[in-house]
Amino acid sequence: MSWLPGRRKPSGPQMVLTVVGMHCGSCGLLIDDALEDVPGVRSARTDVRTGRSVVDLDDTDVDPAVLIAAVERAGYRAALAT
Repeated sequence: MSWLPGRRKPSGPQMVLTVVGMHCGSCGLLIDDALEDVPGVRSARTDVRTGRSVVDLDDTDVDPAVLIAAVERAGYRAALAT
């Protein structure tokens, strides 16, 4: 589920990833799907222009390494944003 301007952003724990290797909107959708398949992830919104994915979590027990691995399995490079 992608966030659209004007829609209320979900509250709760979040993680932000930087993602490298995207070049179009389909790349963002693939990454969103990969992240949303991770247990504990409620939703993900990837912005190709900024190179960031905002991941909404059900709880704070999600390991960032699992999110990064999901992005890498989709064919992109990721790191926890600082």
